[in-house]
Amino acid sequence: MSIDQDIQQAHFRNTHQKALINVLYSHGWVMERIKSLLAAEDITPQQFNILRILRGSFPVPLSTLQIRERMLDKMSDTSRIVDRLIAKDLVQKTTNPADKRLVDVLITEKGQQLLNKLDVRDAEMDNILGNLSEEEAQQLNDLLDKVRGSVNGNR
Repeated sequence: MSIDQDIQQAHFRNTHQKALINVLYSHGWVMERIKSLLAAEDITPQQFNILRILRGSFPVPLSTLQIRERMLDKMSDTSRIVDRLIAKDLVQKTTNPADKRLVDVLITEKGQQLLNKLDVRDAEMDNILGNLSEEEAQQLNDLLDKVRGSVNGNR
């Protein structure tokens, strides 16, 4: 279906407005599919993102500030999400020995096992964009990188 049909809007101010609305709508569509995949393990996309960040840095812990800088959703309340992951025993938090004001966060064995379990579902995750060929997926990556570059003044 086209964006016109999905949102039942026949006219747009211009092609750029239509593309922006399409990106926003598509983001919501993709996130709903990711949420449904993660719901089976009782974690949110933000929690999943933090676990993947921590797995990538393991065995080196990260501060909540470092995690926030690497997150896909910069508006997330990182400390609150980390606390929820602690309650699930998926991460642990310790005081930073060099700076007592900071906390270090490290993924636990249980957190790593959960990600390993979700890794088995990578094909399902990739299939969210399954209507695209490899070439089209690369083209989409290039176009989205170009969009962000133009916002940052890197035309």
